[in-house]
Amino acid sequence: MTVAANAAGDAASPPASPAAAPASATSFSAPMSGTEVIQLLDDTVDWYRTLAVQQQLANEPSDLLILSENRQIANQVIGLAFDVARASADLIAKETAAAPPSDDASATSQTLAQRQRKLDAQTLAIQRELDSTRQKLAAAAGKARPQLQAKVDELQGELDLVGAKSNILASMAGVVSGNGDGSSSVGALRSQIDAMAVALPASSGAAAPAPASPSGSAPHSAAPAPSNPLAAPAIAGPSRFGLWDLASDVFKLSEKSGSIDSVDRNTQELQKSLGAIRDRIVTQMRALSARGDALMAQADSADSNALAGVHDQLDSLANQFKQASVIFIPLSRQSALLNQYRRNLKNWHNAVHGQSRDALQSLGIRLGVLLAILAVVYAFAEIWHRAVLKYVHDSRRRYQLLLLRKIALWSLVVVIIGFAFASELGSVVTFAGLITAGLAVAMQSVLVSIVGYFFLIGKYGIRIGDRVQIGEVSGEVIELGLVRMYLMELAGHGGSGPTGRVAAFPNSVVFQVSSGLFKQIPGVNFTWHDITLSLPAGTDYASAKEKLSAAAVAAIADYREEIQRQAAELQRTTQTSAGRDAVPTVQLSYTAKGVDARVRYPVQLSHAAEIDERMSEALLQVISSLTPKDPAGS
Repeated sequence: MTVAANAAGDAASPPASPAAAPASATSFSAPMSGTEVIQLLDDTVDWYRTLAVQQQLANEPSDLLILSENRQIANQVIGLAFDVARASADLIAKETAAAPPSDDASATSQTLAQRQRKLDAQTLAIQRELDSTRQKLAAAAGKARPQLQAKVDELQGELDLVGAKSNILASMAGVVSGNGDGSSSVGALRSQIDAMAVALPASSGAAAPAPASPSGSAPHSAAPAPSNPLAAPAIAGPSRFGLWDLASDVFKLSEKSGSIDSVDRNTQELQKSLGAIRDRIVTQMRALSARGDALMAQADSADSNALAGVHDQLDSLANQFKQASVIFIPLSRQSALLNQYRRNLKNWHNAVHGQSRDALQSLGIRLGVLLAILAVVYAFAEIWHRAVLKYVHDSRRRYQLLLLRKIALWSLVVVIIGFAFASELGSVVTFAGLITAGLAVAMQSVLVSIVGYFFLIGKYGIRIGDRVQIGEVSGEVIELGLVRMYLMELAGHGGSGPTGRVAAFPNSVVFQVSSGLFKQIPGVNFTWHDITLSLPAGTDYASAKEKLSAAAVAAIADYREEIQRQAAELQRTTQTSAGRDAVPTVQLSYTAKGVDARVRYPVQLSHAAEIDERMSEALLQVISSLTPKDPAGS
């Protein structure tokens, strides 16, 4: 838009001519050329558009009050800017009327054509951005819609303004190519000023200044319509308590403060531009004042004929002072309004800075509390760890307590951090409930296995090295995980040797009745075997029973001490009388076919095969000794 304004301003400014006489020191000339008029007006319009940025930033009641006052000030400033532009155009027109026409119309036409192409490219870019923003607006919801709608309105206003400038450039190009006189350039300048006034977007809340009257006089700007504070974005709801939201508030407030500073810098730049023009006018007015003082001093000593000439010159000076005041007074009012505008921005910046400091302080306190809570949790976990190492001497029980400590510690850490970063407690509870329900359904088997793990490591649970039987599989536990256990399969009589295969079972097997889980009690590594023998007919059965008992006791004599110790451990662990007498027993069974002797004896699992061999050999020797010698007894 600035490039287009420069192009139009270059065309509207009176072309330099060698025949043009320079203004005298005591004549008031236009303080700005046509290019500078359009440039200043363009800068003022660009500054005025920062109201859209402020409207997006206003989300507090105090912000809305400042925005409302700044909008009213901006409406007055933009109206005064058009007054200054029209007054300057009138002065340029008077100077141009006295200047000879320029012969550089062809060069001006080429320049206008280049600027027209730039405006076309700018129109295409704005149209693309407008289409993209409208698509985002159609898909947006919630708080994003007001900001996108404001952006759409702003882009539409820019498109209208660029279109108006493009039309003006086209008209100016036709006029320049037709005659190229200075009066047409001045007319184009006035037309462009009026077009910019009409194209000023109504969505920004501006009251478009009235165009110049046909007589060429600059009318007073219309009083701006009071802005509606309710058109600003809705006030944000109560701040949330999560760390994420607090950190987001800190960044948003920092960005808000930077945007306010950017608006203030734009205002300052506009003030400098207006100040430079005021300085030119002040310099010329001082020269006019000095000339007036000299004329008044000359009138004191002049005769009647000379006095008439002095009177004419004083009238000319008065007229020039009036021309200067038409521009100087609006510029002075603009300067005062912009000072008030910047004071408002400074107050707004201070308020946002205070909010940012409070938000940062709240974030620091919340982080400190979170770290303190985590420190307490970790301290309690460390005390737990040291207490277990000091007072729990059983390695298995120590492992269980340390595992429970690890699970409890990380569960608490996850819950504490989750609540610290959560925005709303209700949403956290709802989300946790949905997640729990989903996990319970999708990971039912895994969860049951995890629960089964804690049953397996209980008082009568299993540990690595235990011999267990699950269904038809017997083996030694080589690994007990949180979800699965692994057994080294054992084969042979009494499971005396490994098969080389590893069997894996889920821990949920502890809840399955069909398969069953059998294990040795910790510290007990013996079982009971039995042998059934047929006694010869005619044998003294009572004597045979005694001999078989004695032979069985002798067969396990080398292992009796260890077996008795394990039997005592079994009684102590189970607090029952089971296994109190771990000695072989012989039971006779009388049937129609004869008499059978069932020998039941304890076997240490690590020596089961050896004990079975010894027991079989000793019992067969007893049976052989009981065989009758005479045929009748056979």
